[in-house]
Amino acid sequence: MTGLAPNARSSNMKTKNSFSVLIFCVIMAIGLGLAYTRYSETDKTWAYSIAVITFLIAWIISSAIKVADQWEKAVVLRLGQFHSLRGPGLFFIIPIIDNVAYWIDHRVITTSFTAEKTLTKDTVPVDVDAVLFWKVLDAKKAALEIADYRNAINWASQTALRDVIGKTMLAEMLEGRDKMSMLLQKIIDDRTEPWGINVISVEVKDVLIPSSLQDAMSMQAQAERERQARVILGDSERQVAEKFGEAAKTYTDNPTALHLRAMNMLYEGLKTNSTIVLVPSSALETMQLGGLAGMTSLSMGLTAEAEKKKKEKPADKQ
Repeated sequence: MTGLAPNARSSNMKTKNSFSVLIFCVIMAIGLGLAYTRYSETDKTWAYSIAVITFLIAWIISSAIKVADQWEKAVVLRLGQFHSLRGPGLFFIIPIIDNVAYWIDHRVITTSFTAEKTLTKDTVPVDVDAVLFWKVLDAKKAALEIADYRNAINWASQTALRDVIGKTMLAEMLEGRDKMSMLLQKIIDDRTEPWGINVISVEVKDVLIPSSLQDAMSMQAQAERERQARVILGDSERQVAEKFGEAAKTYTDNPTALHLRAMNMLYEGLKTNSTIVLVPSSALETMQLGGLAGMTSLSMGLTAEAEKKKKEKPADKQ
């Protein structure tokens, strides 16, 4: 489906301008007033003639007056041949001989177009919505080189979109909308340049894929995230193992440091959680906790910590 912009009226249609209507009414009022003054019961023919002549003069003058809006150009044909471009503003033509064939809008116009159920390069059906921004640069070419340039732009845009979709992979389409938009702009601009039309930009609004394929892609993305998480976790374990290996080499050459580290770990465990702590017998032998000196050092450390906490409690209450 394709659609015109809301302000896209027919390029060769324009309502009667109010200025020419005003001139027509003024001339008719003057002529009828003159006819009324000449009206008499003995001779009414002269009054009727004035009224008819006034009507013809008013019609000719009002038909000759044309007004183009600021954004418009009028294409004037004289006896069927191109004569000139007129406007914007007030201009005059020769009634019957001259004819305004087209009113060309020079503003930027938006046109939306779609491609439904179009297969990509990897045979995936997609629906693509896009918007085209364009304007007429040469009113003469737009009027004379093509019959209906608005519909021509619609069809050119739609066929270009289908061609690009058929040559693009789905992944490239989902990740590179800007690249697809630039390619569409170039293709459409090349097609419309002979018509005096310039394509300013093309914006791909949305790419819709089947729901079943969306579920499959979601599962694939989730599996990929899980794989990355496992890789990161494994790498972290490897780094931790390397650090433990470096620490083991340090403790191998320094038994005293190993003993102090073991004592500190046990002390921190008992201080944080004053419950039964299970320690392997080999660790007790390494730390010499089975001996009197080890137990004395551990108990002295715990007693000092308890006294420190008692002293801090009254100070906190104050």
